[in-house]
Amino acid sequence: MGRDVKATIGLVSSLLQILDDPAEAVSHIAVAFDNPVESFRNDLFAGYKTGEGMPEELAAQFDGAERAAAALGVTVWSMDRYEADDALASGAARFRDEVEQVRLMTPDKDLGQSIRGTRVVQIDRMRKKLTDEARLRELRGIGPASIPDWLALIGDAADGIPGIPGFGAKTASAILAHYARIEDIPDAAEQWEVAVRGAKRLAANLAERREDALLYKRLATLAEDAPISRSLAELEWKGVPRGAFEDFCAEVGSERLLTRPRRWAS
Repeated sequence: MGRDVKATIGLVSSLLQILDDPAEAVSHIAVAFDNPVESFRNDLFAGYKTGEGMPEELAAQFDGAERAAAALGVTVWSMDRYEADDALASGAARFRDEVEQVRLMTPDKDLGQSIRGTRVVQIDRMRKKLTDEARLRELRGIGPASIPDWLALIGDAADGIPGIPGFGAKTASAILAHYARIEDIPDAAEQWEVAVRGAKRLAANLAERREDALLYKRLATLAEDAPISRSLAELEWKGVPRGAFEDFCAEVGSERLLTRPRRWAS
């Protein structure tokens, strides 16, 4: 074939595992893609993540990965100015009152802000863990609404958010458990109503870089108005369309994949 398709085949295998898992009982599904990696956040902050350094053989599979997901009969949300996480957050917000449960199949920390009770949960399939709101509060010490503030303070290397010097995960959680929002944290440590080690230094750092912290919070806040499907019906999964999937398998030269689907579209 002359081109690398290993990541694309791996994606299809992972999706088939989800679709065939009786524990998931998939009724509706969408897959979101960053295509390209850059988004509106790069206009806000020069240090935000880009596609620089990504292996060429991986970047070359972006479009093919979207076609592969569609060949499984799965709804594809391809993000340009927004990010894939914005699409997932938008989907959770739009459809959470229309279904029994929205399951976000990602362990990414920033999606914690989309969790709602047991109605919207995160699934880490590799570690076989489910995180609902009670579990999030147990793990982080804060609720979903404070996740962007938490990431702004501690930073998120994966997204290029540097954070505020001195703030670690536990310290930020302790402060936000009381104040909830960066905007409500006083500048002076003497005004803090929560005791943390190094409060004077932390307060000074935050006061000096409050504008940065609020920018980082904006970067970490997922949009809930990304351009995705308007109706739940568009996400209904009816099985793998045989013709489209056979064409995909021929394209990537994988006969073994042809035997993987357990449910074909009628």
